[in-house]
Amino acid sequence: MFELLSENLDDFTAGLWVTTRLVVASFVVALVLGTLAAALRVAPSKWLNRAGAVYVEVFRDTPLLVLLFISYPGLRRSGVEIGAWTAGIAALGVYTSAYVAEVLRSGVFAVAKGQGEAGLSLGFTQGDVLRRIVLPQAARTVIGPLGSITIAMIKNSAIVGASIVALPDLLKEARIVNSNTFQTEESFFWAAVGYLLLTVTVTVFFRGLETRYAVRR
Repeated sequence: MFELLSENLDDFTAGLWVTTRLVVASFVVALVLGTLAAALRVAPSKWLNRAGAVYVEVFRDTPLLVLLFISYPGLRRSGVEIGAWTAGIAALGVYTSAYVAEVLRSGVFAVAKGQGEAGLSLGFTQGDVLRRIVLPQAARTVIGPLGSITIAMIKNSAIVGASIVALPDLLKEARIVNSNTFQTEESFFWAAVGYLLLTVTVTVFFRGLETRYAVRR
C-alpha cells in the first residue's frame, strides 16, 4: 500500500493540488453569487424576492452533474468556446451558491430587525443598511454552516473529475493509477486520504474562525 503511494506520489500530489484550486475558485464564485442571491431574497421588493427564490430553487434542485453537462458540452455545442476549467468552476460554484444564499439569508434573519430600522432612521439607504450593518453580522452567525458547505463542495468536486469535464483532480488521478497498477483498493484509499486531508483542514480553519468571530448566544 505505501509502495503504491511512493511510486505515484507525484500523481496524487498533482491531483490534490488540482482539487484544491478547483474548490477555492468555486468557493469564491459561490460566495459572490450566493451573497447577491441572498440580497435579493431579503430585499424589500417582492419581485426581487421572487427572482432570488427562482435562482435558489433552480440551481439547488438541479443535479451538479446536469449543470456540468450544460456548462461544458452543452455550451460548446451552442458555439460558446469554454474550457474545462471554466466550466468546472462555474458549475460547481453556481450549484453551491444556492446553498450559500440560503445560509446567508438565515443569517440575515438572525440579526435583530431593530438594527436595520435604526440604520434607516440615521439616513442610511436600504442597500447601505444591508451592506454595512446586516451582512457583516449575518456573516458571523453563519461561519459554521459555511464550513459545512465547503466540506460538501470538496466532496462534490469529485464529480467534476469523474464527469465529461474530466479535470485531472484527485479522483481522476486515482483512476489513472488504478488503471496502470490494477490496485483498486490502494489507489482509492489514498484518494480518500487526500480528500480527508482537505476536509479536516477546512474543519480546523472554520472552527478557528468560529472561535474568534462567531456570535455567542
